[in-house]
Amino acid sequence: MTAKVILNPYSNRWNSQARWPQAEAALKAAGVDFEVVISQKKGAIVGLAEEAARSGFSPIIAAGGDGTIGETINGMVRAAGSMDKPIGPLGILPLGSANDLVVNLGLPKDLNEAAKVIAAGKTDLIDLCQCNDRYFVNNSAAGLEPYVTTKQEKIHWIKGILRYLVAAVQGIMDRPSWNVKMEWDGGSYSGPLSLVSIGNTRLTGGVFYMTPHADPRDGKLTFTYGYRPTRLSLFQALPRAMKPGEGNYVELDGIHEVHATRLSIQLDKPSPAHTDGELFLMPVTALNYAIFPKRLQILL
Repeated sequence: MTAKVILNPYSNRWNSQARWPQAEAALKAAGVDFEVVISQKKGAIVGLAEEAARSGFSPIIAAGGDGTIGETINGMVRAAGSMDKPIGPLGILPLGSANDLVVNLGLPKDLNEAAKVIAAGKTDLIDLCQCNDRYFVNNSAAGLEPYVTTKQEKIHWIKGILRYLVAAVQGIMDRPSWNVKMEWDGGSYSGPLSLVSIGNTRLTGGVFYMTPHADPRDGKLTFTYGYRPTRLSLFQALPRAMKPGEGNYVELDGIHEVHATRLSIQLDKPSPAHTDGELFLMPVTALNYAIFPKRLQILL
């Protein structure tokens, strides 16, 4: 069947558009039969993916970063109309800055190797998550993490992973906090909050293991929440959030990691929020999460 490539030229500050000739050559060399469509404006990818799925293209290939993947998945869900059975298959051409999902799933960053994965057609099923009316596959958050995202989107003089780190320092200096009521199957929490991060996978932002024990095949949302009362205590957590194993920030006082199938969050004041790195249009006070086990068919 013919694949549909959805190219996000804005990924990685327009670098994805510059790399498209290389990606195109890689697909052709791998023998992939494809058509390409280019997103012309922010938010257009959802509609392009929905149209591609309804038209019977298979696989649908997201050419961009984690936000591109997230929007592509949302379009595929719209076309499916329900989550009764898996959507996909989805292929990935990693043209973003961090490419977190690619790293989390052990996919190659090299475009020639990524094209070979697509051409081979081998699929696996992973979990798909929902936040309000959005679906995501890598991670979502409210509180400090998306607050940092609002900072990094304003940084234009630094490229790559360093931009995320500078934004994290800026966000910590502001020390935002909220009061929250959280409920999940088997537990609840009410009190002050610095951050809550919900992961289907471990890595986000290129260097941060915000949910270090997440597994995209376990049928569970893994979320970390907590409160650190001072800038110093937040700065102490920052380097430990970059540790994938022992010594991660979830071992600190006031930080908790939970595995559950649902989560509701009520905040006392609006917070920025994101799914797969894409910020909500407006800050929110209510977030509801669910998980759909093994509902995304992905080329691995």
